[in-house]
Amino acid sequence: MSSTKPAFENLIPEGDHLERAVCTRCGFIDYQNPKMVVGSVIATQERILLCRRAIEPRSGFWTVPAGYLELHETPDEGAAREAAEEANADISIEGILGVYSIPHISQIQIMFRATFRNQVDFSPGIESLDVRLFGWADIPWQEIAFPSVHWALHAWYRGRHAPLGLPDRNPA
Repeated sequence: MSSTKPAFENLIPEGDHLERAVCTRCGFIDYQNPKMVVGSVIATQERILLCRRAIEPRSGFWTVPAGYLELHETPDEGAAREAAEEANADISIEGILGVYSIPHISQIQIMFRATFRNQVDFSPGIESLDVRLFGWADIPWQEIAFPSVHWALHAWYRGRHAPLGLPDRNPA
């Protein structure tokens, strides 16, 4: 009786230049691609909504509402969903604030600029210990979870009174 289980080997497929896991029985190529993370800098009256993480990595540190994009979801839908999950916030997406590449963990992060949809209403979601609005001078910079959160907050600050232009990118 022959096995129908895939038999993967690391090979360079014809026409490719990278080694991939290829099924030697059927030729299927198991492409490994970056994960997409979406989030938003949500502001009202010069104050920014931050969430204190209740999960690893970086539990206890502050971040903007963000997480992995789900299948069949647009980036702006994902950012709005993350705000609802992490901060019980109903938001309006204004546009793309920044696109950040984090190659050492195979992530592409799309951060949006957003506001509260109807009213300023929020509370900790299941992945947050606390959520608060911070003025720029009061942001707990030493307790920010990830470099990309620093980048997104600074991009928001630089352009907070201007129409959105080209998205911010990784610093040099």
